[in-house]
Amino acid sequence: MDIAKRLQDYGFHAPTVSFPVANTLMIEPTESEDKQELDRFCDAMIRIRSEIRDIETGLMDRKMNPLKCAPHTQRVICSSDWNRPYTREMAAFPASYIKPETKMWPTVGRIDDIYGDTHLFCTCPPVTDQLY
Repeated sequence: MDIAKRLQDYGFHAPTVSFPVANTLMIEPTESEDKQELDRFCDAMIRIRSEIRDIETGLMDRKMNPLKCAPHTQRVICSSDWNRPYTREMAAFPASYIKPETKMWPTVGRIDDIYGDTHLFCTCPPVTDQLY
């Protein structure tokens, strides 16, 4: 999940997670993706792996790091309250090709996906409203 969320900071739509195989990412490039875009995706994955290595070796905190806090919304980055042990630049612009004038900002930060899946509630109007 962390890798999928962090990919949003690199400008990619988060891939499908744990379907059809648990604990995996389903990455589906299409014929519409050119080599430059595929190279950019590979670069993002290599950079994310480097961030994971920094967590493994203790260079980054295990809980407060760019992966665990991803995606980073514009609201979070622009807030005067920045209490994270990494820079705003690392959060929002993790690669030199990500520019402020062309960045695709995630609209929401992290949500508790499991909670939503295990605590279902109907937001539909009552069935009686559907009767003519």
